[in-house]
Amino acid sequence: MGDAAAPIPEIESPCIGTCTLGPDGLCIGCFRSAEEIGAWLNYSAQQRRAIMQHLPLRAQALFDDD
Repeated sequence: MGDAAAPIPEIESPCIGTCTLGPDGLCIGCFRSAEEIGAWLNYSAQQRRAIMQHLPLRAQALFDDD
């Protein structure tokens, strides 16, 4: 047989499996935009971490009653 396949690297993701875009265009589960979700695997680890740092602020804005 051929060589063993290389292991698939684990990619950090905020996805919780609630993939539904709200009216603001952000996922109500992970707070990423559709564009960010679609490109997630192509982003570098540094780009993913930068986006993830902003997710708590997005969540707070989504659930603010003001």
